[in-house]
Amino acid sequence: MIVLGLTGSIGMGKTTAGSMLEYIGVAVHDSDASVHELLRYGSQAWYAVTAAFPYFSYPQIYGRKHFWNPLKDTQRYLRRDALGKLVFEKDHEREKLEAILHPLVQKSQNEFIKAQERLGRDIVALDISLLFETGADQRVDYTINISAPVFIQKARVLARVGMTQKKLSGILKRQMPDGEKCARADFVVHSGLGRSVMMKELKAAVAKIRDEENPQEEMRQEENIA
Repeated sequence: MIVLGLTGSIGMGKTTAGSMLEYIGVAVHDSDASVHELLRYGSQAWYAVTAAFPYFSYPQIYGRKHFWNPLKDTQRYLRRDALGKLVFEKDHEREKLEAILHPLVQKSQNEFIKAQERLGRDIVALDISLLFETGADQRVDYTINISAPVFIQKARVLARVGMTQKKLSGILKRQMPDGEKCARADFVVHSGLGRSVMMKELKAAVAKIRDEENPQEEMRQEENIA
């Protein structure tokens, strides 16, 4: 099975690219969605996270759900926005959280690959925001970076609720520059030229990858045409 690594800096259109890959038949594992699931009450990471960030030391990152059923107790949950603010401002807190989540996300990715292989898929993609930054590019066969001009990136990100220039600058400092990602990626897909161009480039990348992995099949097709 061919495993693609899909990445792109904030605001570049990586999520849209993932949806497009799904549309053309490439199953995609979303690492950000996996993290969201791991921060839910009762997840594999729940007890490790709450032990590392206990309520009495970090009350600001917790909330409580109140049930209408009086027989149920209130349920504590993690406020992802508050937790995100905490780890964004303090590197040591971010590293502590990543040490818990990253191995579990990788486990989820491996299980996803195995499940898709059992279904007979020949190619899948792992959507990983920090693909190159974390060395995850070493675990995939090909890498695709989604790129757009800086002015488009900034316009997209600053249009998000709660986003500021200061926050954007802080995020970009933790991400590899787009130019370096483009240089390191096997394929670069441009999201600033419209969805049709983006889809065309994704299809071309997937087709080329399949041809490189199955040269004999390509030769047979050429012989049939001749």
